[in-house]
Amino acid sequence: RYTEARMAPAASALLTDIDKDTVDFQPNYDEKELEPVVLPARIPNLLVNGAGGIAVGMATNIPPHNLGEIVDACVALLDDPNISDDALLDIVPGPDFPTGGEIMGRTAPRNALRDGRGSVIVRGKATIETIRKDREAIVVTELPFQVNKQTLIERIVEMVREKRIEGISDVRDESDRDGMRMVIELKRDASADVVLNQLWRFTPLQTSFGVSMLALDGRRPRTMTLKEMLTAFLDFREEVIRRRSIFLLGKARERAHILAGLAIAVANIDEIVATIRRSPDPASAREALMGRDWPIEDVGPLLALVEETGQVGPAAGFYRLSEAQARAILELRLQRLTGLERDKIGEDLKTLGAEIAEYLNILGSRARLLEVMQAELLEIKERFATPRRTQLEEGTAEADIEDLIQREDMVV
Repeated sequence: RYTEARMAPAASALLTDIDKDTVDFQPNYDEKELEPVVLPARIPNLLVNGAGGIAVGMATNIPPHNLGEIVDACVALLDDPNISDDALLDIVPGPDFPTGGEIMGRTAPRNALRDGRGSVIVRGKATIETIRKDREAIVVTELPFQVNKQTLIERIVEMVREKRIEGISDVRDESDRDGMRMVIELKRDASADVVLNQLWRFTPLQTSFGVSMLALDGRRPRTMTLKEMLTAFLDFREEVIRRRSIFLLGKARERAHILAGLAIAVANIDEIVATIRRSPDPASAREALMGRDWPIEDVGPLLALVEETGQVGPAAGFYRLSEAQARAILELRLQRLTGLERDKIGEDLKTLGAEIAEYLNILGSRARLLEVMQAELLEIKERFATPRRTQLEEGTAEADIEDLIQREDMVV
């Protein structure tokens, strides 16, 4: 229901070339408009942005990943289609959440991406600081993905009230425009490490993200691995670039056809003007222009550049104008007859000749098409990639029961 939206620059990369017949369109809900079946995305959006949703009998929960790592994996897959899963997982070791945090253990995220399903333990980023002479505080600067800060604070207060967590004297939110900062102030005799372990155990400061990489592939839902998703994306991009090249080739040939007519007209300008002056009306002038063979003279090489043979052909030394060319000549402005403008028509024809040759090269050589795809992927990485925010930590998230009890001297 919204008529306009301001898109982020990365969102525009999802729509690039949508006007070049790169994807199919279908009627919208009331069949008054056409909408794209899919977007001609230059970014592997399903992996980079992640996805979550439920349907009848199935659910998907794909975590976000780092754009730079995903593009590097795509390039590696283009260079070697038989690359192993382990080699890809060395490039993409796991999810990269926009809220940062830490993933506990390196095996779980690798298994999740290799199998298409699994579970990843994510912790917030917390440090222990001394705030006053004899007081310590736990400062949280990053939260696990999809954990609400206010809900977390309420949960901590509830745990303190129930005496599940002991040693906390105050919880306050000090977040500002510079970033998130949550301060958990401790009592004098409290052990910061013990309280932190209790926070991991009893609050959403440590959560589990269930990975289920279910996606529609060819309109059929299936659980896909990282390699299968990347392969599907690259196959899709190959089709998009092929369709775009066909569209641009057609447009370039249409433009070259008109310019070829103008070049013929400029080469025979005196006879063209005389023919138009003799005609009683525009329709007759158009028929007269189309009804005779025009000498090609010195524009033959330019016509050959854009593969423009007309109906008579350069071999015969004559050219027969089409209706589109005749219309363009009749609409020709007098300023196009100056020396500079005549040269410009020649330059435009040379440029179009190079473009047509390039499009034919892309369509005729898969290796060239893959080069174009790789260059576009690397350009996307250059524009939008950011450093990884979620760090992968060694070790396990399971806390020993002794880690939750403060150590103190006792007499039995």
